[in-house]
Amino acid sequence: MAIELPEHLVQLQREANMARQQATTREYSAEGWKPWLDAVEAVHAAVSAYAKETGMPRNEVEQAVKATARAEAAPEG
Repeated sequence: MAIELPEHLVQLQREANMARQQATTREYSAEGWKPWLDAVEAVHAAVSAYAKETGMPRNEVEQAVKATARAEAAPEG
């Protein structure tokens, strides 16, 4: 059964994915990785709130959000 996700959850994950990509293309620094860590924190908070609101298991919501964002980012062909 597919989980119907609010777009804002997937968008937050996309932003976290982009922030990770940017952070990992540079030499490590706390300042350089802060946007990624902040984005991940925002995703976790939103996923937890949605899971609590809907009564769905948090880990299932998180997996669905990550899978949806990943599938949308995958190159076609």
